[in-house]
Amino acid sequence: MKVLIGLSLLICIVSCSESIGKAKFIYKNAPSNGQVAKIGNQVLSENELRDGIEDEIYEAEKKLFDVKLNKIKSLMLKKFMESDPRSKGLSNDEYLEKFIAKNVKVTNDDIEKLIKERNFPREEVNDMVKEKIREYITNEKKKLSVDRWMSEQMAKSSVEIYISKPQRPVFDVNAGNGPSMGGKDAKITIVEFSDFQCPYCSQAAKTMKILKDKYKDKVKIVFRNYPLPFHNQAEGAAVAGLCAQEQSPESFWKMHDYMFDNQQGGLDPASLKQAARKIGLKGDQFDQCLDTNKYLAQVRADMEEGKRVKVKSTPTFFVNGQLLGGAFPPEVFEEVIDDLLTQK
Repeated sequence: MKVLIGLSLLICIVSCSESIGKAKFIYKNAPSNGQVAKIGNQVLSENELRDGIEDEIYEAEKKLFDVKLNKIKSLMLKKFMESDPRSKGLSNDEYLEKFIAKNVKVTNDDIEKLIKERNFPREEVNDMVKEKIREYITNEKKKLSVDRWMSEQMAKSSVEIYISKPQRPVFDVNAGNGPSMGGKDAKITIVEFSDFQCPYCSQAAKTMKILKDKYKDKVKIVFRNYPLPFHNQAEGAAVAGLCAQEQSPESFWKMHDYMFDNQQGGLDPASLKQAARKIGLKGDQFDQCLDTNKYLAQVRADMEEGKRVKVKSTPTFFVNGQLLGGAFPPEVFEEVIDDLLTQK
């Protein structure tokens, strides 16, 4: 560990140093594909460059792609409007208001609905706040109107995109014998590395349920433990989950839900033993399993697999090997899953 810390510190000093920025690098085209640099006679490969920072590179490339795609969409909107004979003499904003967003209206019910959804404190909702809410809803409805209108135009005129969409990094991750839910022979397997004391993992657990309800047997979700060292009850909770799994697969998911719902004050051994009885487990069997750390080796095997596939934080997911590092909303997973389901 000391060697790793020392190496990390050295890398940080080198990469963050002002003096290294003054070095006279020689920038030139690579002599062959896959080479990124040469130090004396030693060549650095693209694989060496990406190793360990695959997700960061993807996110950076995705941001650049999104910037370009949004600009293309903006230009498309402009071209479509200008091709309509009715646009003559109208600015783009005037055309938008007159033909695209002409039916956009915001009612008091719309405002009240958003206030309830966002749990705005009633005592802070004055006329000025309501007006801001009205503006927000109006803009959102206009965006939807533009999206619908654009879809109609694209149905009449094909659109081809020539910028490359970045691909998420893919790892050969082992699902192991972790608890699972969903279709046994599903086309899509989501391997989740999670920590029962991590608040973001609690959010992600709700997202996994949404995906299971939506895709049914098309998706299999496998849970693997990755208790972080600074969460002092996470490792014990991970063992508790597998002790519940020992009695039945359904019991694991009941304990899983309890632990994520009771992260504050509910993960100590006494609370876990009480919870086991509440969800219908055999108390003595669970107690002995927990007290002897029966599945600690399996928890640590999960962690070793996570380290092998470059898990850095929790939650981290692999959707048929594609890395999604973080508590993303359902629609991010849905985009990846839908794309995979359409592939042969």
